[in-house]
Amino acid sequence: MLSKQVSQGSHEKEFKFLIEEYATYINRLAYIYVKDWAIAEDITQDVFLKCFVKLDRFRGKSSYKTWLYKITVNKCKDYLKSKWYRNIFPTDYIKDVLLSTNRTPEHQVVANDEKQALITFILSLPSKYREVIILYYYEQLKIKEIAEITGMKQETIRTRLKRAKHILQSKYERRHFNEHGSAT
Repeated sequence: MLSKQVSQGSHEKEFKFLIEEYATYINRLAYIYVKDWAIAEDITQDVFLKCFVKLDRFRGKSSYKTWLYKITVNKCKDYLKSKWYRNIFPTDYIKDVLLSTNRTPEHQVVANDEKQALITFILSLPSKYREVIILYYYEQLKIKEIAEITGMKQETIRTRLKRAKHILQSKYERRHFNEHGSAT
Protein backbone atom coordinates (compact mmCIF):
# COMPACT_ATOMS: atom_id res chain seq x y z
CA MET A 1 0.00 0.00 0.00
CA LEU A 2 2.80 2.42 0.92
CA SER A 3 4.68 1.77 -2.34
CA LYS A 4 1.49 2.54 -4.29
CA GLN A 5 1.17 5.87 -2.44
CA VAL A 6 4.82 6.73 -3.13
CA SER A 7 4.33 5.78 -6.78
CA GLN A 8 1.14 7.87 -6.98
CA GLY A 9 2.90 10.87 -5.41
CA SER A 10 5.79 10.54 -7.84
CA HIS A 11 3.33 10.22 -10.73
CA GLU A 12 1.58 13.44 -9.70
CA LYS A 13 4.89 15.33 -9.31
CA GLU A 14 6.00 14.13 -12.72
CA PHE A 15 2.67 15.16 -14.25
CA LYS A 16 2.84 18.58 -12.59
CA PHE A 17 6.38 19.04 -13.94
CA LEU A 18 5.24 18.16 -17.47
CA ILE A 19 2.43 20.70 -17.31
CA GLU A 20 4.73 23.44 -16.00
CA GLU A 21 7.42 22.60 -18.54
CA TYR A 22 5.37 22.02 -21.70
CA ALA A 23 1.86 23.52 -21.43
CA THR A 24 2.80 26.77 -23.16
CA TYR A 25 4.56 24.93 -26.00
CA ILE A 26 1.70 22.46 -26.43
CA ASN A 27 -0.85 25.28 -26.51
CA ARG A 28 1.17 27.22 -29.08
CA LEU A 29 1.66 24.13 -31.25
CA ALA A 30 -2.06 23.37 -31.14
CA TYR A 31 -2.85 26.99 -32.03
CA ILE A 32 -0.59 26.85 -35.07
CA TYR A 33 -2.61 23.89 -36.32
CA VAL A 34 -6.15 24.99 -35.48
CA LYS A 35 -5.70 28.79 -35.59
CA ASP A 36 -8.07 29.39 -32.67
CA TRP A 37 -6.85 29.98 -29.10
CA ALA A 38 -9.96 28.58 -27.40
CA ILE A 39 -9.78 25.35 -29.38
CA ALA A 40 -6.02 25.17 -28.83
CA GLU A 41 -6.62 25.40 -25.08
CA ASP A 42 -9.19 22.60 -25.28
CA ILE A 43 -6.73 20.45 -27.21
CA THR A 44 -4.00 21.26 -24.67
CA GLN A 45 -6.27 20.06 -21.88
CA ASP A 46 -7.05 16.89 -23.84
CA VAL A 47 -3.34 16.28 -24.38
CA PHE A 48 -2.58 16.55 -20.67
CA LEU A 49 -5.59 14.43 -19.77
CA LYS A 50 -4.28 11.70 -22.07
CA CYS A 51 -0.80 12.24 -20.64
CA PHE A 52 -2.08 11.78 -17.10
CA VAL A 53 -3.93 8.59 -17.99
CA LYS A 54 -1.03 7.11 -19.96
CA LEU A 55 1.95 8.46 -17.97
CA ASP A 56 2.56 5.20 -16.14
CA ARG A 57 2.81 3.45 -19.54
CA PHE A 58 5.36 5.91 -20.95
CA ARG A 59 8.28 3.69 -22.01
CA GLY A 60 10.90 6.39 -22.44
CA LYS A 61 11.67 5.47 -26.06
CA SER A 62 11.44 9.18 -26.80
CA SER A 63 11.64 12.34 -24.74
CA TYR A 64 8.57 13.64 -22.93
CA LYS A 65 8.59 16.59 -25.31
CA THR A 66 8.44 14.33 -28.37
CA TRP A 67 5.73 12.19 -26.78
CA LEU A 68 3.58 15.21 -25.86
CA TYR A 69 4.08 16.80 -29.29
CA LYS A 70 2.99 13.57 -30.97
CA ILE A 71 -0.17 13.49 -28.87
CA THR A 72 -0.79 17.17 -29.69
CA VAL A 73 -0.29 16.75 -33.43
CA ASN A 74 -2.61 13.75 -33.46
CA LYS A 75 -5.29 15.58 -31.45
CA CYS A 76 -5.03 18.57 -33.82
CA LYS A 77 -5.30 16.35 -36.89
CA ASP A 78 -8.31 14.60 -35.37
CA TYR A 79 -9.93 17.97 -34.74
CA LEU A 80 -9.21 19.21 -38.26
CA LYS A 81 -10.72 16.01 -39.72
CA SER A 82 -13.83 16.27 -37.57
CA LYS A 83 -17.18 16.97 -39.18
CA TRP A 84 -17.78 19.84 -36.74
CA TYR A 85 -14.61 21.66 -37.85
CA ARG A 86 -15.32 21.25 -41.54
CA ASN A 87 -18.79 22.75 -41.11
CA ILE A 88 -17.60 26.01 -39.57
CA PHE A 89 -15.49 28.81 -40.93
CA PRO A 90 -12.15 28.78 -39.05
CA THR A 91 -10.94 31.92 -37.34
CA ASP A 92 -9.29 34.25 -39.80
CA TYR A 93 -5.86 34.27 -38.20
CA ILE A 94 -4.31 36.54 -40.79
CA LYS A 95 -6.97 39.21 -40.32
CA ASP A 96 -6.50 39.04 -36.54
CA VAL A 97 -2.74 39.49 -36.89
CA LEU A 98 -3.09 42.41 -39.28
CA LEU A 99 -5.67 44.19 -37.13
CA SER A 100 -3.64 43.74 -33.94
CA THR A 101 -0.66 45.67 -35.28
CA ASN A 102 0.19 48.62 -33.05
CA ARG A 103 1.46 51.89 -34.41
CA THR A 104 5.24 51.88 -34.02
CA PRO A 105 8.25 53.67 -35.49
CA GLU A 106 8.72 53.08 -39.21
CA HIS A 107 11.48 50.47 -38.91
CA GLN A 108 9.36 48.38 -36.54
CA VAL A 109 6.39 48.64 -38.89
CA VAL A 110 8.53 47.26 -41.70
CA ALA A 111 9.84 44.46 -39.45
CA ASN A 112 6.31 43.62 -38.30
CA ASP A 113 5.13 43.62 -41.90
CA GLU A 114 7.87 41.17 -42.86
CA LYS A 115 7.07 38.93 -39.88
CA GLN A 116 3.35 39.00 -40.67
CA ALA A 117 4.05 38.19 -44.30
CA LEU A 118 6.14 35.19 -43.26
CA ILE A 119 3.41 34.01 -40.88
CA THR A 120 0.84 34.44 -43.65
CA PHE A 121 3.01 32.50 -46.09
CA ILE A 122 3.64 29.67 -43.61
CA LEU A 123 -0.02 29.36 -42.69
CA SER A 124 -0.96 29.30 -46.37
CA LEU A 125 1.31 26.31 -47.05
CA PRO A 126 -0.35 22.95 -47.59
CA SER A 127 -0.56 21.21 -44.21
CA LYS A 128 2.07 18.60 -45.08
CA TYR A 129 4.64 21.38 -45.56
CA ARG A 130 3.37 23.69 -42.82
CA GLU A 131 3.64 20.91 -40.26
CA VAL A 132 7.34 20.20 -40.86
CA ILE A 133 8.25 23.90 -41.04
CA ILE A 134 6.56 24.58 -37.71
CA LEU A 135 8.03 21.57 -35.96
CA TYR A 136 11.53 22.14 -37.32
CA TYR A 137 11.93 25.91 -37.17
CA TYR A 138 9.46 27.08 -34.54
CA GLU A 139 9.48 24.13 -32.16
CA GLN A 140 13.17 23.47 -32.94
CA LEU A 141 12.76 19.72 -33.11
CA LYS A 142 15.32 17.51 -34.80
CA ILE A 143 14.34 15.64 -37.94
CA LYS A 144 14.49 12.37 -36.00
CA GLU A 145 12.03 13.77 -33.42
CA ILE A 146 9.71 15.00 -36.16
CA ALA A 147 9.80 11.50 -37.67
CA GLU A 148 8.79 10.03 -34.31
CA ILE A 149 5.95 12.53 -33.91
CA THR A 150 4.54 12.31 -37.42
CA GLY A 151 5.39 8.73 -38.33
CA MET A 152 7.11 9.93 -41.51
CA LYS A 153 10.49 8.81 -42.77
CA GLN A 154 13.35 11.23 -42.12
CA GLU A 155 14.01 11.59 -45.86
CA THR A 156 10.36 12.57 -46.42
CA ILE A 157 10.73 15.27 -43.78
CA ARG A 158 13.91 16.59 -45.41
CA THR A 159 12.18 16.66 -48.80
CA ARG A 160 9.14 18.48 -47.40
CA LEU A 161 11.34 21.02 -45.63
CA LYS A 162 13.21 21.68 -48.87
CA ARG A 163 9.98 22.04 -50.87
CA ALA A 164 8.38 24.23 -48.21
CA LYS A 165 11.40 26.55 -48.15
CA HIS A 166 11.27 26.77 -51.94
CA ILE A 167 7.56 27.66 -51.85
CA LEU A 168 8.15 30.27 -49.14
CA GLN A 169 11.06 31.78 -51.06
CA SER A 170 8.93 32.00 -54.21
CA LYS A 171 6.08 33.68 -52.31
CA TYR A 172 8.47 36.13 -50.69
CA GLU A 173 10.11 36.99 -54.03
CA ARG A 174 6.67 37.51 -55.66
CA ARG A 175 5.65 39.77 -52.77
CA HIS A 176 8.88 41.74 -53.00
CA PHE A 177 8.51 42.08 -56.78
CA ASN A 178 4.88 43.21 -56.47
CA GLU A 179 5.79 45.82 -53.85
CA HIS A 180 8.91 47.17 -55.51
CA GLY A 181 8.40 46.44 -59.19
CA SER A 182 11.13 45.02 -61.38
CA ALA A 183 14.70 44.70 -60.18
CA THR A 184 16.71 47.91 -60.40
